[in-house]
Amino acid sequence: MGRLWGDLERAALREAGRVIGGSWEKAIELVAEPVPPTPAGTVDAPSDEEAGRLGPIEHIVVVMLENRSFDHMLGYLSLPAELGGKDREDVDGLHGPDQDFNKLGSDRYPIHRLTAEKFKDETEDPDHSGASVDEQLSDGGSGFVKNFAKVSSERSANLDEAAPDPGLVMGYYDGEQLPVYDHLAEAYCVVDRWFSSVPGATWPNRLYALTGQSAGSRDDIDPPIYGLPSFVRHLDEHDVSWRWYSFDPATLRLADPEYRLERHEHFAFVDQRSLSIQEQAVGEALEEGLSFLDDAANNQLPSVSWIDPRFKDLKVLGPNSNDDHPPSDLAAGQNLVLRVFHALRTSDARDKTLLVIMYDEHGGFYDHVPPPTAEDESPEFRRLGVRIPALLVSPYCEAKSTSTKLLGKDVHFDHTSIIKTILTRFCNKDGKIPAMTQRVQAANHLGYLLNSKRRDEPPGHEEVAKKMTETQRPWLEARYGDPVAEGGPPDRLTALQAGYYAAARLLRHAGLPAGRA
Repeated sequence: MGRLWGDLERAALREAGRVIGGSWEKAIELVAEPVPPTPAGTVDAPSDEEAGRLGPIEHIVVVMLENRSFDHMLGYLSLPAELGGKDREDVDGLHGPDQDFNKLGSDRYPIHRLTAEKFKDETEDPDHSGASVDEQLSDGGSGFVKNFAKVSSERSANLDEAAPDPGLVMGYYDGEQLPVYDHLAEAYCVVDRWFSSVPGATWPNRLYALTGQSAGSRDDIDPPIYGLPSFVRHLDEHDVSWRWYSFDPATLRLADPEYRLERHEHFAFVDQRSLSIQEQAVGEALEEGLSFLDDAANNQLPSVSWIDPRFKDLKVLGPNSNDDHPPSDLAAGQNLVLRVFHALRTSDARDKTLLVIMYDEHGGFYDHVPPPTAEDESPEFRRLGVRIPALLVSPYCEAKSTSTKLLGKDVHFDHTSIIKTILTRFCNKDGKIPAMTQRVQAANHLGYLLNSKRRDEPPGHEEVAKKMTETQRPWLEARYGDPVAEGGPPDRLTALQAGYYAAARLLRHAGLPAGRA
């Protein structure tokens, strides 16, 4: 609706909002905000042999999780077995406590295997603001512990709690704690040269993944509501099917005002069955569409699917958030990824689908690889952020492959590689693709990591499914016991969750119906 209005109508609405004041003013500002134009023009499409490998891919599915570094989640693959590793020389992961450490004063903090899969509270959530990332990367990446010690001690003092161990950010997980990733790393492709797009916070990185740029800052704004043109506009222009699946209002709605309050046919839930009874009732009253799991099962997947995790944590009958943002339980994130993978693996589209699993940024956790430079219109954004965990899943991925084994350590990817891949595969017309930003134009597409021929049937995932079923047993048992006691008191909201709550409330107030993703 808003995109049809002219400047005079928008100005009148904004004036009415100022007269009314309060929360209505903010809501009316959202309704009346101008929609930035879609970038015009085209650039040459990649014409290399590897771009042709994207041809058999008819469905690209993206899952973007939160706040973990590569070494923190997948670095164990290169460690020896006695340290929980897999002895994989083809993975540029951790080397061992003698080489991977930080110092704080005279104390030495080496890497170590973490035992807690859920952190205590926000005091154990490392900072990832622009200034903190600069300190973490200082002196060749020797500032992770120093920064965490400073930030966590300040938070702990404000909450009257004991400060956590400064070495927490040097911790890593292994295959026992991450059974889904362990299985996928064995059967498909580990991208050990995928860097976050910005050495900074959540939303600037998510904006690069959606729009190829940030909003001029390495830090989040509050609430996180932006006004940038996203890549899905080009899908619309080329009649390419797409859908955004989420548990909350979709991140796309917060990034691009073109889709802020409308275009509901492009939005759905990840799993409508997991919604509350009230949410389901509202959705049915509005004739809400099916969920991702239904679309996969019914062979109705669009060409492009984007899956947002559940960011908000209410801690009711189990850990609701499954985005891996500390202090969230990693088992919930593993469960989300397995549900998506299983839905695709058992669908008719499995032989022609590329599943991309990655994270927005490193969340303040240690990684030993220094970020490279990047091409960008803005001088402030000509450096990438810290490496993040990334996995490609497709029958066109070689088993136990890695980006460094296939391409070497000098070829890297960042979040704009997703946009480049999608435009190359679905928006190539007469050798041209839509022009977005300099970062997108310079990005490497993911065809470089695929084979030209489909491999034989990958191994099944029955064992990893069995392991994940066991992790959910305590949550299910709590439903038939004392759910309040089992769940414990609700956690304090993290800054990300608080910002998302504020943005969601504002969108609902501005007219986004309840029951709509």
